[in-house]
Amino acid sequence: MTSQTRRRFLRGGVAATVALPMINFGAIKVFASDEKTYSTRAVDLVNSTQVFDMLSLPFSMGPLMLAAFSENPKKQDGFAIPEEQLKRVLSSGIDVFHPAMGVGADDAATFIARLNATASEHPDQLRRIDSMDDLDTLKKGERVGYIVGIQNADHFRTPDDVNQYYHLGQRISQLTYNSRNLIGTGSTDRSDGGLSSFGVSIIERMNEVGMAVDVSHCGDRTTLDAFEVSKNPVLITHSNVRKLAGGHVRCKPDEAIVSMGKAGSVMGITGVRQFVSDKEPTGIAQVIDHVDYIAKMVGIEHVGIGSDMDLDGYDDIPEPAYSALKSGYSESYKFRDKIDADDFNHPKRVFDLADGLIGRGYTDTHIRMVLGDNFRRVLGDIWTA
Repeated sequence: MTSQTRRRFLRGGVAATVALPMINFGAIKVFASDEKTYSTRAVDLVNSTQVFDMLSLPFSMGPLMLAAFSENPKKQDGFAIPEEQLKRVLSSGIDVFHPAMGVGADDAATFIARLNATASEHPDQLRRIDSMDDLDTLKKGERVGYIVGIQNADHFRTPDDVNQYYHLGQRISQLTYNSRNLIGTGSTDRSDGGLSSFGVSIIERMNEVGMAVDVSHCGDRTTLDAFEVSKNPVLITHSNVRKLAGGHVRCKPDEAIVSMGKAGSVMGITGVRQFVSDKEPTGIAQVIDHVDYIAKMVGIEHVGIGSDMDLDGYDDIPEPAYSALKSGYSESYKFRDKIDADDFNHPKRVFDLADGLIGRGYTDTHIRMVLGDNFRRVLGDIWTA
């Protein structure tokens, strides 16, 4: 969901079968400093699954947002992760992050370079994921991975640019951000003409090199065209069900969800409040409603996590950056007082999700699918195609 405002610092210097729920007699605290407990079953599920969050930044966005308003933002060195923050990342239960941002064409190489530098500064704790083999180098609580992606494809000026950025480490690219570009149309544009001929050539080259196509921010026609054109599964890394969110334009209609299922792909559910529901309450229960909807429509094997936030969500971003963030989007985003869904905007949210899915009666196998097995499967299909 990253806006133009969030990019300033870069210019200165990034149908399911369910069983009856198991009765849980035990509970565990995940963090010693927190009194909240989770069922032993939820903790075991998270700890025994390679958990993917397919749109999340492991570092806090607050300092980076403030850098955009500092007198000398060039002094802010992008993606430096303090030791305490790194410990929180490692104990979050998330193993694989996709920290994509909506950077412009001129900033794409800098963004990727800073992500690459971050891994080189913490080689024991962080790993850039280039292939399925890299996923096997991760270890729960000790080493996490991240997939290099960009929430736009403006930097692909020719198909050969796809090859160049692939060799820099990029493995996922959204076709558009919210607005129209040479490839297609974004979700908040007034009309959607679908993929251009140039856009088709970009998808064909992405298929050829094994870079995943992402349509999370694309308009409806562009989204459907991408599923029709691509030979590989097209990802929806972070979006929600439009019918459950009051018709929000950034969420996907049933037709796109059906296409996603037919392609063998996966859709990551976000915790952005207005994408979850247009009314209150808006919390973890309503987030899980989207999991239920997709599972019933196309199958539990096609839903995952794409929280669209850092570990702490958006609502902790201080002013004036917080108000500027909201103002960077069109009125169609329909921001309310808060941006985050309740109980989903903290470092332990995957444990809340696991407990919530247990409460809905999902089996352990199905919960592991949502937590990470589904995205691992589809990335294997794309990267080894």
